[in-house]
Amino acid sequence: MAKHRMAVVAVLIALSSSVTILQAQQATMPPSAMPYGSPVNLETAKKAAAVAIEEAAKNHWTMAVAVVDPGGNLVYYEKMDNTQLGSTHVSIDKARSAALFKRPTKVFQDALAGGGKGSRVLGLEGAVPVEGGVPLVVDGKIIGAIGVSGDASENDAQCALAAAASMQKP
Repeated sequence: MAKHRMAVVAVLIALSSSVTILQAQQATMPPSAMPYGSPVNLETAKKAAAVAIEEAAKNHWTMAVAVVDPGGNLVYYEKMDNTQLGSTHVSIDKARSAALFKRPTKVFQDALAGGGKGSRVLGLEGAVPVEGGVPLVVDGKIIGAIGVSGDASENDAQCALAAAASMQKP
């Protein structure tokens, strides 16, 4: 049991650092100014998806995972057995939203939850206001995005952030 707790703490620390990396990258420039890089290739997309799937399996969640290039074009998709079928489309939509708008989908979720001016998000075609879509950033450039769906949105995000963190150099 103690080993499991230590593993959970290690994951939380890793996820916290990946959120910090994304926040630091966005703090130095607005997300819209972050440049796109060379598109994610199939090998890298598979590796990122594997990290998300591993995180889901470790937590006994079933997930669908989509990786897109900077233009929102699907590069790789994988669905765990028994994942709800609707998560197929949601994972792809989350990934596209994160890539095209250069920010995690949680930004839209938080804006909408805030009401008022945040409701404008509903008018942005393709903006998915549900946590679980995260840009994939390498060397300060967006090479694509990952979208995860299948459980509570915060769990989807945990898997997506683990994948995004795996793209960072130590």
